[in-house]
Amino acid sequence: MTATCAGGANAGQPESSLQPAFVLESTARSSDDLPPAIAMSFSRRDFLERSAALAAAGFIPRLLSAEELAALDATPAPAAHATFRGRPLVVASANGIRGVKVAYDRITKGEDPLDAAIEGVKIQELDPNDQSVGLGGLPNADGVVQLDASCMHGPTKRAGAVGCLEGIATPSLVAKAVMDYTDHIMLVGEGAKRFALQMGFQEQNLLTEKSRQDWLRWKANLNRGDAWLDRTGDVNIKFTTGTINMNAVTASGDIASITTTSGISWKIPGRVGDSPLIGAGQYCDNTVGAAGSTGRGEANIMACGAMLAVEFMRQGLAPEPALIKVMERVIALTEKRLLGDNGRPRYDLNFYALTKDGRFAGACAYEGSSYAVCDEQGPRLVKSAFLFKASERPR
Repeated sequence: MTATCAGGANAGQPESSLQPAFVLESTARSSDDLPPAIAMSFSRRDFLERSAALAAAGFIPRLLSAEELAALDATPAPAAHATFRGRPLVVASANGIRGVKVAYDRITKGEDPLDAAIEGVKIQELDPNDQSVGLGGLPNADGVVQLDASCMHGPTKRAGAVGCLEGIATPSLVAKAVMDYTDHIMLVGEGAKRFALQMGFQEQNLLTEKSRQDWLRWKANLNRGDAWLDRTGDVNIKFTTGTINMNAVTASGDIASITTTSGISWKIPGRVGDSPLIGAGQYCDNTVGAAGSTGRGEANIMACGAMLAVEFMRQGLAPEPALIKVMERVIALTEKRLLGDNGRPRYDLNFYALTKDGRFAGACAYEGSSYAVCDEQGPRLVKSAFLFKASERPR
């Protein structure tokens, strides 16, 4: 390789009249073969920086002519890549109507989306009158409240989860602690509780008197041949699959998701639904969006619904058709005993989703469901898209 002056008009000029700029060439190719666009497509500063980098790789520079320098200075520098700018948004199950406003206010003030979403779901976890999550949740068959939760943090690509957690009212925060402080993703049962206590969480009795009475009514009517007196005259027995899912995206496009629940009421002790399972109860990808679910977890687990929704959105579907396709997949994977004669599911399942650029949707099997959303228009309930009319539900 050789260093040569840019010939032609500069050939007879003294060295001091040459400008201190270079073009790179290899002995395998003459300078006459280089397209002019190579030297003319960027600014003098860019040219010098790239020249220095290539010189370090073994290419020898040659001096530029005055005409080439003038062309460089006349070429406008390319525009810098714009920073992503979307719109902040929070989407949740309908029972998160209070929480979406809390989470939205926090992300618009610059708070991390996962921290903001957890503050939103904590409202339900700490409300003793909410029997679907946290304190006051309806217990399992033994009268014990067992909680599940999972979370994902898009910017760091990390996740955490807990299952069958007893005595700690905020499983959402324990799931985040698993994410923040361990090399694991999921802790369950006694190990999850021990970890929570080591992290400073306070143990408390989660079974409120209201939930205990509901459990006693269920137990009394479980079997007419048992030793319990039937109590059918005072209150209808409650059955619930209550859960709260919340997904958040910031103006800069950072995404997080969280799902927390006390699970289906009167469940077999040790039962875990979809809520603490990454990819089922919730899932997020910082390049695409987030999704989550509430309802019959066993049905959703079969389809890995939250991850499937995000993947459909990655392929270009908007949130609503993505969720409808997930619902169709769930039903296609449902065993026969859970379907009516018309092929419609005998259970409820709801999905929620948002994208990095602030689009959102909710969808379910039967008309009538709503979901919570908060953006610049404020918190509100929005009707979910659905597959079937209410009249098509099996009796």
